[in-house]
Amino acid sequence: MSPSACFSNDHFAGTGSPPSGSHFSRSALASPSDSAASSPASAAESSDPSASPPGLQFCVDLSSYPLQQLPISAPSAHQSATRQHPMVLRPRLPKTALLAASAAASVASNCRVLPSPACELFTFSDADRYEAWHCAMCDEIQALHSNNTWSLVPFHHSMNVIGCQWVYKIKRRVDGSVERYKTRLMAQGFTQQEGIDYSETFSPVVKHTTIKLVFSIAVSRNWKIHQLDIHNAFLNGVLTEEVYMKQPLGFVDSTLPSHVCWLYKSLYDLKQAPRGWYTRLSDFLISIGFTASKVDTSLFILSIGADIFYLLVYVDDILLMGSNSAMLRRLIQLLSSKFKLRDLGAVHYFLGIEVQPTVMGLMLRQHKYILDILTRAGMTSYKPVDTPISTSKVTILPDPLFSDPTRFRQIVGALQYLTFTRPDICFAVNRVSVYACSYRFSLGCC
Repeated sequence: MSPSACFSNDHFAGTGSPPSGSHFSRSALASPSDSAASSPASAAESSDPSASPPGLQFCVDLSSYPLQQLPISAPSAHQSATRQHPMVLRPRLPKTALLAASAAASVASNCRVLPSPACELFTFSDADRYEAWHCAMCDEIQALHSNNTWSLVPFHHSMNVIGCQWVYKIKRRVDGSVERYKTRLMAQGFTQQEGIDYSETFSPVVKHTTIKLVFSIAVSRNWKIHQLDIHNAFLNGVLTEEVYMKQPLGFVDSTLPSHVCWLYKSLYDLKQAPRGWYTRLSDFLISIGFTASKVDTSLFILSIGADIFYLLVYVDDILLMGSNSAMLRRLIQLLSSKFKLRDLGAVHYFLGIEVQPTVMGLMLRQHKYILDILTRAGMTSYKPVDTPISTSKVTILPDPLFSDPTRFRQIVGALQYLTFTRPDICFAVNRVSVYACSYRFSLGCC
């Protein structure tokens, strides 16, 4: 019996004709009685032109089609194991990994083609568009990793996790030109809790009179003053408390995005960071023979026979001088073996003070610092004039208070530091400092 298939003419509705190449015939499956019973109805339907065409059945002869029998192979062990489950699941990455990959792709697609910025920025999204700031951030992260500053640990609800932020600073030379772009990863120390992640915070700061005294000694004995800069000074302080911090923005580990940083070394803006750095530096200096001064603990003294050396510390800026040049170089090598530092040579710019050697000795000036004060006060276009001040009591007119007393106090504080090289304005600065809490417009004219 030849293979055949039955179709209804409903399959070809709208085509007008059956498929070409097929043999169709009326189906003989119905009995003669069924055919006779249906003939009157067929005649009635044919007489009505609006009636739908009758449903016809056709039988297709498939004997003329060459059919090839496919070999049936037994299922493999892998297929049988896979088919035990109704669904075959494809491996997929975790959601966090996908997010990290998309973030990395977006960062890579964002070409940092903007020129070097002329001003300091405040947000990561703005700074990351500049190649100079991005390279500075990468250098900072590399320095933190090489110093073993932290390790990633799983987060626990009992941890006091503090935040962090990027701070951008343009280091300029004395003439105002850009020296380098500097970034700092600052911890949000204001969220620390006393007794939990910090205890002691006090750190000594060098006195201005000590700086003047050391300079005068070096000039009188014709010593060369070396200036050293400690790279990432606060990162050298070792923490004795458990401090946890969020991962820095832009440098989150894609494999461990929910982990936090367990800090082993200090970071800038931690409450105990200055104390940790000073403790480690002073311990090292004492171990090689220095002695801290009893009057100013930021001054260290080393005596070797007839030679004497002075080392002055102000956070990460160090001044080193002494009577033996060969021993000075040896001390610099010892410091560089313990800390990463830069030897800036002879001192030329220290704490905003310009140091210029002359035939008479050293001339100290604060020209750039004065320009910064005038810019902050909005007085760069003003003409300089000698304005003597009365030594009697200043008369305060009954006018309203100044609208921004904070700005006035900032300028007064800057003027107080200016008296380091301008003692001629000490009396005027003292008089305006008395009224820092109730500044009025008329006081600016005294």
